[in-house]
Amino acid sequence: MTSNEKDVLTQLVERDKYGLELVSGSEGRLKKNAIYVILGRMEDKGLIEGRSEPAPSGSQGPPRRRYMATDKGKVYLEDALNVEKLLNGEPLP
Repeated sequence: MTSNEKDVLTQLVERDKYGLELVSGSEGRLKKNAIYVILGRMEDKGLIEGRSEPAPSGSQGPPRRRYMATDKGKVYLEDALNVEKLLNGEPLP
């Protein structure tokens, strides 16, 4: 798991978010110019799911996409966090 995937999944386990919300919530780790490439790859892997929502009223932009972690993504994150704990000599829950 890449650090970007870990960051995205950690945020999406808490709640569904838009791409730019993920950038804002990453404390500078995720960049605007790369977030949608990362999200597309994660969707291809089945770790997250994006769904289109209408643009906010009064906006003339395209529909927005809200992302959520899939069950596969949640398991993937949990496994990765457990591996980190083992490598750091911490006990597993």
